[in-house]
Amino acid sequence: MKMSQTPSHPATSDRGPGIPPLLPGSDEAVPILLVDDQPANLDALEATLASTGCRFVLARTADEALLALLDQDFAAIVLDVMMPGMSGFDLATMIKRRERTRQVPILFLTARMLDKQDELRGYSVGAVDYLTKPLDPQILRSKVAVFVELYRKRRALSRMNLELQRQIAERQRMAEALKRGNDELEQRVSERTVALAESARRKDEFLAMLAHELRNPLSALRTASEALRLKGGDNADLQSLSGVFARQIRQLTRLTSDLLDVSRITRDKLTLQRTRVAIRDIVESALETVRPLVEKRDQTVNVLLPAEPVYVDGDPARLAQVLGNLLDNASRYSAEGARIDLSAVVSGPHVLIKVIDKGAGIERELLGRIFELFVQGREVSHTGHGGLGIGLPLARRLTEMHGGTLSAFSAGPGRGAEFVIQLNTVGPAGEHGKTGIAAETKPAPVPIPSQRVLIIEDNRDTASMMDLMLQEWGQETRVAHDGNAALQIAEDFRPQVVLLDLGLPTLHGYEVARRLRQQSWAQKTFLVAITGWGREHDRQSEAAGIDVRLLKPVDPDQLRAVLANRA
Repeated sequence: MKMSQTPSHPATSDRGPGIPPLLPGSDEAVPILLVDDQPANLDALEATLASTGCRFVLARTADEALLALLDQDFAAIVLDVMMPGMSGFDLATMIKRRERTRQVPILFLTARMLDKQDELRGYSVGAVDYLTKPLDPQILRSKVAVFVELYRKRRALSRMNLELQRQIAERQRMAEALKRGNDELEQRVSERTVALAESARRKDEFLAMLAHELRNPLSALRTASEALRLKGGDNADLQSLSGVFARQIRQLTRLTSDLLDVSRITRDKLTLQRTRVAIRDIVESALETVRPLVEKRDQTVNVLLPAEPVYVDGDPARLAQVLGNLLDNASRYSAEGARIDLSAVVSGPHVLIKVIDKGAGIERELLGRIFELFVQGREVSHTGHGGLGIGLPLARRLTEMHGGTLSAFSAGPGRGAEFVIQLNTVGPAGEHGKTGIAAETKPAPVPIPSQRVLIIEDNRDTASMMDLMLQEWGQETRVAHDGNAALQIAEDFRPQVVLLDLGLPTLHGYEVARRLRQQSWAQKTFLVAITGWGREHDRQSEAAGIDVRLLKPVDPDQLRAVLANRA
């Protein structure tokens, strides 16, 4: 077997194993297998086809031809029919049996005229054409050129197919990698969401528990403050001291209530008691709330309200809480002796309530975040006027629950701040529909006839101060620190009033109430539940036979009114 190649078209290839050239042609000669038992014929064929630029492999026997086909692929085979040992027909039959070489076109050469039977035999074993010697060079080159072009296209198509398969495989790998990435991301997001939800739940539970736990010592302090006031009589120093206690306890109580409200809102547990309420009543109630702080700082609040009554549909207590938080905030961040402007104006179907101060102002970068929980200005820690960072977020959420908006404006540090509440107005109340918040006034103490009062409270300080205050009110008292002891004392004491802490150890307050109601002598006993949780009514209280439910820390005036009404 002899390999031959035209000098002007060297055989070069940079392709990998099994990958055909992308564009075979000028940069790679196309292989042609020439098979003839006569060397002279092979030389003549090679010379005739030299101008095609092909690369030739010469075989003088069928064995050499088969070895060449095992070694490489060919664009075409030019095969002499009359070969010694194995004829061209037999060789063609073997070539067509192999999967790899089945599609290679065979051009038969013959020196004699073939009969019809031989032609059919040639075509049946895979011949695509016959040429009779002596050969016409131009016809031979033309036929070979067709095979070369087909080979090039087939190879190009094969290469394109391989490239397409490679791209498909690459895209599949990318798609799988993307899917894995998405799955991992979704898993992380899911885990993070669960973790955030759990964190939020624990935070809400912590806030609720913190508010509840703070109410117990506050209850003792508030009762002690009232007892101190009663014991002080005309002593100015003791009355001043009692006033300090009372103001600070009110502030702590307000912060505790805000904590509990934030917990309720985040858990969608807070409900509004809506009614038609006058803006003037809301303003008066809010002013009464912040009066101790404003007076302490020698500040004034300049109030400007519409001459005609303006009404909104809302929860009076909650709207007063919103405005009270804004006024409290303005007072804390204003200098002593400063003026705070409070106004309400009607704008179309809305009323705009504005609180303006000339105090510390708000940093530009903080302005968009002041309604987030626990966010405070940078100077808060230095001034000592800051709270917990819950008043403004709570005020906005309560406003939004009323279908309104709460906005903040400031020109920057040291240039004051303006807060604007926008609420929808409603028509005025009817002749018999006047509702709202009456301004909190301090009525003269209602006289209470002496009664037998059983105090059931596990916090000994709270119980002691409650006992002292009630004795100052002329009540006959007994104290129990747990449910079992309370039931034993009650059997002998036969109280007319029971002040019952619900969160008792060993025996819950509800169970104590139920057992008391089972006694014939206790059917008319007045049961007052005292709790650190913020619900004023619940089904368990009703089922246990509780008459009134008070929230810690108990307001002495409220308790006095309850006892007076009972009597």
